Amino acid sequence: MAIGSKNLDAESLREKSDADLVEELGKAKESLFNLRFQAATGQLESHGRLKAVRRDIARIYTIMRERELGIIPVVASASDDAAKGDAA
Repeated sequence: MAIGSKNLDAESLREKSDADLVEELGKAKESLFNLRFQAATGQLESHGRLKAVRRDIARIYTIMRERELGIIPVVASASDDAAKGDAA
């Protein structure tokens, strides 16, 4: 597998809803901020982790852009399915 988090490969990201992707993106950006802060203060032990988190962020943005362009279908979240069931 490529460098990055275990649960953030392209296949698992494509199965997530838009809201889940936004949440994962927020987590990854926060992690990147913390890693950059550690690097600036000399406390970072694994510099490869910076590269991995940046790739995770890029992967999330790619999936979001694919959905925006209609290249891949949008996965409905569980809350969207429940709302449709209530409306019917």
